[in-house]
Amino acid sequence: MRYWIIALVIDLAVMITTGCNYHLHDTIAKVPTEMKTIILNSYDSCGSFTRAVREELRLNDIMLVDDVQNKNNTNNTLPSLRIVNSSENQVTTSVFQDGKTAEYLMTLIVQAQILMPGKDYYPIDIKIYRSFFDNPLTALAKDAERNIICQEMRQQAAQQLVRKMLTVHISKEVKRYAKLKQQQSPHLAVSASV
Repeated sequence: MRYWIIALVIDLAVMITTGCNYHLHDTIAKVPTEMKTIILNSYDSCGSFTRAVREELRLNDIMLVDDVQNKNNTNNTLPSLRIVNSSENQVTTSVFQDGKTAEYLMTLIVQAQILMPGKDYYPIDIKIYRSFFDNPLTALAKDAERNIICQEMRQQAAQQLVRKMLTVHISKEVKRYAKLKQQQSPHLAVSASV
């Protein structure tokens, strides 16, 4: 009897969390107002990673402005996300007895910068790793699987890029708060001694 009650409670908890569309990563509510509209610059504006970043920014309700439209404006008040470089690499991690590759370690490295108006730029580096098992008997399936894994890596890197972009704003706010608190502390010390 006790087993059935515990199983029922666990099943109920799983059904509630999956039924209410619970997500661990929710960045939509955390987008600050000055980051709602940004400029996206990329070394490859039509590349697959840039498309993944655009899609992730749109999913987070961040509006993209074309760089040409912003150059027509004399006041440059929009933050800029610059994708400096992204590279994909694969390294052999294990081999079969006959010397053929059995497993690869695939790596996606992204270098980006956030340029806040009137401030310095903030570098962002992202590394995504995946292992890929190379089965020589299924040539067509392994190419399709490799493409799917690469696309998932790009999507995960784009998600991390947006999250890190938002943490740049949060760290800027923390520094501003610490500076304000430091400026107020001498006034508090003078009033306490009087």
